[in-house]
Amino acid sequence: MDETIKPKSLSPLEEQAKRFLEHLEIEMNRSLRTIESYGRALNAFFVWGRLNTPTDITAERVREYRLYLNRKPNGRGDTLKKNTQAYQAIVLRTFLKYLAKQDVKTLAAEKIEVGKTPDRQVDFLEFEEVERLITSAGGNDIKQLRDRAILELLFSSGLRVSELVSLDRDHLNLDKEEFSIRGKGSKLRIVFISPAAKTALSNYLGKRTDIDPALFVASAKKGFVNKKNAKRDTLRLTPRSVQRLVKHYAKKAGIIKDVHPHTLRHSFATDLLQNGADIRSVQSMLGHASITTTQIYTHITDERLKEIHKSFHGKRKKKPSNS
Repeated sequence: MDETIKPKSLSPLEEQAKRFLEHLEIEMNRSLRTIESYGRALNAFFVWGRLNTPTDITAERVREYRLYLNRKPNGRGDTLKKNTQAYQAIVLRTFLKYLAKQDVKTLAAEKIEVGKTPDRQVDFLEFEEVERLITSAGGNDIKQLRDRAILELLFSSGLRVSELVSLDRDHLNLDKEEFSIRGKGSKLRIVFISPAAKTALSNYLGKRTDIDPALFVASAKKGFVNKKNAKRDTLRLTPRSVQRLVKHYAKKAGIIKDVHPHTLRHSFATDLLQNGADIRSVQSMLGHASITTTQIYTHITDERLKEIHKSFHGKRKKKPSNS
């Protein structure tokens, strides 16, 4: 008797979704993280609506699903954020555009309107708060030197936490005070290191005695094996580890704001703009594909425009009098 377990057969809609995700990976060169996120969003819609074929996607079904999302609790006593709901609509619309290109009969993507989402609020630290945060990671043991280097580099470079933890030691060029990073959409950009970050990184790397290629690694005591890392060939820090680390030092520094690694990315951009950098340069340093994304920082440029207006508007020179 053949006891081989046969894989579950996919519905016609699931098969099309699978091909769509493969298209994102191969032709569109999207990251695996993005592909997984798109897959979860589509699967949630398919399961909720019990959809089996592309023709099951109708304008009415989509309307009902969006109404469901708008009323769905998020587990914290509130409903889903508008941005989260808009993301679900964007994923579905992108999928429908793909189906149209494949001549698959289904709902037209244009039937789905994403709608206006509220402007993103940018949480950032004032420079004095950044200094307090970084200074709170004081000390000369390997862990404190590592943490200081992480905080300095996050503020110096504007790196995303996923980019930070992906770095290897040989990626850095401390002499040139710069390195390249492959960010979202596999886009390559140059990242610059401040003198303070260079010093912190040099101090940390100078104390490292292991051969792990990762730039930032978890501290491991002699004779102790962390179960989580037992099957890994590296002690590379995870994004979650860095998030906890940043929160720890924010609390230690007495900062009452909800501080994340991304807060330091916002603080990096804000600091540049406050000191006169133009928004196109900031876009390039952050690795934003579109200037629209960078324009969440217009609250800073608006303040500068206000100062310029006060300084220069209405101050006409008096004509010299003829005497």
